[in-house]
Amino acid sequence: MAEEIIVAGWMDYEPADRDTMLGHLVEAGRRTREEEPGCLDYAMTADPADERRIRVYERWVSQQALDEHFATAHIKAFRAAAAGLIRVGVSVQTFSVAGARVMR
Repeated sequence: MAEEIIVAGWMDYEPADRDTMLGHLVEAGRRTREEEPGCLDYAMTADPADERRIRVYERWVSQQALDEHFATAHIKAFRAAAAGLIRVGVSVQTFSVAGARVMR
């Protein structure tokens, strides 16, 4: 079985662009969760303490599922819609998960 993949981090946008970007991400996330069986979780959220920051969290069944995600029509449409928005910082990493346990 393939290792799960977690994508996590943050993206900063000009304050005037953050909520617009977040709207595009919410729609992309909805379509991703509905249409891509390899997506286990997909959440982009506004950071309540920073007017520029969007927190990123994605969980995938495999690297292949994540790679296929980037080729979907809804991600291509998302990229086109967000093309004019100004990102001023980013720190997003991909993690390979070899195992997990329930936290109690």
